[in-house]
Formats: sequence, C-alpha cells, structure tokens
Amino acid sequence: MADCDGLSEAGTAAASPPAPAPGLSPPLGWRERLRAGLAGTGASLWFVAGLGVLYALRVPLRLCENLAAVTVFLNSLTPKFYVALTGTSSLISGLIFIFEWWYFHKHGTSFIEQVSVSHLRPLMGGTESSISEPGSSSSNSESETSRQNLSECKVWRNPLNLFRGAEYRRYTWVTGKEPLTYYDMNLSAQDHQTFFTCDTDFLRPSDTVMQKAWRERNPPARIKAAYQALELNNDCATAYVLLAEEEATTILDAERLFKQALKAGETIYRRSQQCQHQSPQHEAQLRRDTNVLVYIKRRLAMCARKLGRIKEAVKIMRDLMKEFPPLTMLNIHENLLESLLELQAYADVQAVLAKYDDISLPKSAAICYTAALLKTRTVSDKFSPETASRRGLSTAEINAVEAIHRAVEFNPHVPKYLLEMKSLILPPEHILKRGDSEAIAYAFFHLQHWKRIEGALNLLQCTWEGTFHHVSVYPKKELPFFIHFTAGLCSSTAMIALLTHQFPEIMGVFAKAVLGLWRP
Repeated sequence: MADCDGLSEAGTAAASPPAPAPGLSPPLGWRERLRAGLAGTGASLWFVAGLGVLYALRVPLRLCENLAAVTVFLNSLTPKFYVALTGTSSLISGLIFIFEWWYFHKHGTSFIEQVSVSHLRPLMGGTESSISEPGSSSSNSESETSRQNLSECKVWRNPLNLFRGAEYRRYTWVTGKEPLTYYDMNLSAQDHQTFFTCDTDFLRPSDTVMQKAWRERNPPARIKAAYQALELNNDCATAYVLLAEEEATTILDAERLFKQALKAGETIYRRSQQCQHQSPQHEAQLRRDTNVLVYIKRRLAMCARKLGRIKEAVKIMRDLMKEFPPLTMLNIHENLLESLLELQAYADVQAVLAKYDDISLPKSAAICYTAALLKTRTVSDKFSPETASRRGLSTAEINAVEAIHRAVEFNPHVPKYLLEMKSLILPPEHILKRGDSEAIAYAFFHLQHWKRIEGALNLLQCTWEGTFHHVSVYPKKELPFFIHFTAGLCSSTAMIALLTHQFPEIMGVFAKAVLGLWRP
C-alpha cells in the first residue's frame, strides 16, 4: 500500500476547491449582459461609426472634389486600359481558382475559409462562445454534436495491426523499405501516451522513464529506455509491452514478453483497484492500469491466433469483452470476428454481428462485409449470372445482393482488393473509416475467408460490377463558396475583357453610363 499512501499525499497536495454544480450558475449581471449585447452588434457599430467619421470629414478631406477628379480620370481612360484591367483580373482570379481547387482536393477544405476562420476572425472579435454557461443544456448538446461529427471522420487505430518487431521489421529486412509512414507512427505514439501514461507517473521512477520512452522517435532509444525502466522496477508492465512490440523478432518472443507483462500488469491492476476511491488521481491511475491490462490480453490473443491456437484466442477475446464491456471503442469484436471466421463458426459470427451491427454503433468494413459474406455463403455455390437473368433472383439471392450493396456503399474500395484487382500491401497501424486504408486492412486478413466459400467472390464481382462502376466518395463534400466565387469572377472578368476588346465603343458607352450613376 506504499503506492497508495504516496498517491494520497500527492492528491491532497494537488486538491482544489470543488467546482460549482453544472446548471446552477449565477445569473449574469448588467455588465455581462451589456458586454454580450455589444459583442453581437460590434460589426454594425463599427460600420456606422466609420460612415459618421467620413461624413464629418467630408469638407477637410475634400471628398466631393476628389470624387469629381477621379470621375474625370476614369472618363479619359481608353478601352485598352479596361481590356488590360479585366484581363489581369481574370488571370489573377483564375490562378486563385486553380489553387483553391487543388487545395480543396488535397486537404478537403477551402484555403480562404481556413485563413479567414483561423486568423481574421479573432482579429475582428469573432468568438465561438455565447451567453449560455458551460453547464447549460444548449452548450452540452452543441459539444456533444461536435464530438459526434469528429468521431464520424476520425482516424481509427487498426484493430488487427501487426507487430512492429516480429512482422513490420521483417518487411524492412527483406526490402530495405519502411512499411509505416511517419504520420502513422506519430499517431501510434500519441495512442501510447494516452493509454499507458497518467498524471501520477512521477510517483514511480519506472513509469517516469516509460513516459519519456513513449515520446521517443528512435526505436533503439525506446528499447533502451524500456530496459532502464525494468532495472528500476522488474514489474513494469509497460516496459515489457514496448519490448514485445518492438524488440521481439518472432511471435513466440512477443508472446513470452507479453506473458511477463500480464503477470506484472495484473498485480498493478489489483493494487489500483484497492486504492481507486481514495482520490481522483487514484481513479486516473486505475484507468491507465486497466488500459494496459486490456491491451496486453488483446495482444496475447492475437499472438495465439497467429500461432494457430485459435480457440484459445477466441476464449481470451470473449473473456475480455465480458470483463470490460465499456471498452467497445477498442473494437475487440473485430478481432473476434476474424478468429471465428477462421474456425468457420458461422453461427457464432452471426451472433456477434447481431450484437454489434447496430445503428447506434460505429460501422466498419469488417462488420458490413462480414454480414455480406454470411448472406452470400447461403447462395454463392449455386449462383450463376445467366440463370439469375433468366429466372430472376430468389429471396435469399436478393438478401445477399442487398447486403453486398450495403457493404460497398459503406466502403467502395474493398472489392478491388478482394477481387485482387489491386495489389495488397501491409496494413497500416491506423485506418480511415470508409477509406482505402481500411479496405487494405480488411482485405489483408479477410481475403482468405472469402476464398474459402465457393462462389462468394464471383457473386461479389457480379454485384459490384453491375451496380457500382465508379468509386464513390464519402463523406460527399460540397464545393466551398470561394471556389464558386473565384470561378464566377474569373469567367465574368474574362468575358468583360473579350467584349471590351471586340466592341470598345459599346463598352466605353456602358462604362461611362455606369460611372454617371456615381456622380454627385
């Protein structure tokens, strides 16, 4: 209980007065209400003030005389000037249009809008806050909506990611190339710091060393730090995890290290459970130790799956899902689905799908395409496109085709990999839902299951080619306003330049008529 005592002292020292309960915020005073009202009308007040200043200074600034001089100057300009002016405007707006189009297709957003929101809006006094307090229902609903939108477009950790030392490094030894991008490894480093560290790491020297190790970019430096942590504490579970992931060159070595990590992790987890109610710091430490324990057991299940002990892997995964049901965001059920398909336990696969193929849970290619595979399995061995075109589709065939439609609509990139029209590569550690990376990760592990069922790929090919000729883009993004604006500006100025060049007299009369409207 030494750790608990030290943690209690740290928690007492860092204690702060309790925050007021949400929803019970004090009423706003007249100063706050006035400030909030002025914030909404700030732009209008500045505009009116500017007009007032111009009107007051119209005589000292000689605005009328200057405006008349400008009118005389514009009347003396030749049509060639207007041709050059409109031609230059068309060229500049065309270049802006091309850049906006390229930036939108590369980054998915408008450059002008991004700069306006990021840099100009704060200068103009724009804020995201409103009068509602943080604890109010409106602010809570808005934050919940934003979190849901982020979760729909978020990059997810690949549930079936390979082992760096035992699998990814073998590719590097053979080809001399790195299988993972820097961006992917940086996301993994952030995941490790989130899962395996907490605010109380300073209380244990070994955890302090590991906290630095997860931030290291150089693999030898991370491995060296893990050994330093083990010298300080032979029961440092996260150090064994790092060595199993990155130093072990075979799955057997990784499994041996994960078993050592499991022994240490269970001891630390039981100790944290005893202290969890003493302070918020203890609760944070229990969450971290829970993450470590779940991660270790999951990787042990994956080791058993890769070593052919599939029933053992299934048992570990089922126990994990029963013991830690809130951790559905780790997608352990996708590991379970793949293992059950390897056992050809299709009834168990259907039971898992019935639980997780729900509208309220995030979808994945594994769920959608596994559901399509099960429906395809019942009709694929006797399916023939010629026969189906003559007699029509049966009810079971219609269900299978609709399931394939649903799966392809979710991720249209998968069929090309399952049909081996595109070459497979090693799956990344992170995937983008409904993207090409998710398709690679799914096909890398599930292609064998489709090949095992006779006619399944044939039905997939017939359905996919007959319905989806082009890969759809999800989520479908509308073109930003500034792309339409710059395209219209470029077209209109080019048209004016052409008309001025071809009909200078008519355009000159038109320009003078327009200027005449502005004369005082």
